[in-house]
Amino acid sequence: MNKPIIESINSNDDRFVASRRGFLKTVAGISLLTLSGIESLNAAVRSPPAHKTIALNHVHTGDKLKLTYFEQGDYIEDALQEINYLMRDYHTDAVHPIDPALLDQLYDLKLVLGINKSFVVTSGYRSPRTNARLRKKNRGIAKHSLHMQGRAIDLHVGGLDTRKIRNAALEMHRGGVGYCRRGNFVHLDTGSFRSWLS
Repeated sequence: MNKPIIESINSNDDRFVASRRGFLKTVAGISLLTLSGIESLNAAVRSPPAHKTIALNHVHTGDKLKLTYFEQGDYIEDALQEINYLMRDYHTDAVHPIDPALLDQLYDLKLVLGINKSFVVTSGYRSPRTNARLRKKNRGIAKHSLHMQGRAIDLHVGGLDTRKIRNAALEMHRGGVGYCRRGNFVHLDTGSFRSWLS
């Protein structure tokens, strides 16, 4: 199988310039952003978008893409293949189909957050072998992790507090939402709604 072509994104798009004044404006506007994000999501549910675009950047492989994966009521198979490859088990290079519901969850999270930045992927698909090896080092990793089914992702967004991502994901009330303070990432999956902190 040929490696798919990964479209590059200008890294300047994800730059975050902080200032005291900007920080204070951000803190003051968090409630408004959350409300407007939820309103955007509610509007999207009432009238589904004609297309859905997502941007991903895998921190361990350096692979980046920005593509439309859903258009006119259908998932785009070539785009899904590109996403499957980017979200592969970077320990073994094993590729597995990623649940389109997870992509929709990310798309909706993007709307709630009101961002147009890349999601920085720290973990996508994990082979059973990789999951077992990682579990020996960290008992916080589930024995039957949804990562092994292509139904989970660990991520953050450059320049955005991971607590804000977690809170927005909780507002959506969909799937699993884990918050890892030490690793500075949020876990999302398409399982039943639940949340945890580690």
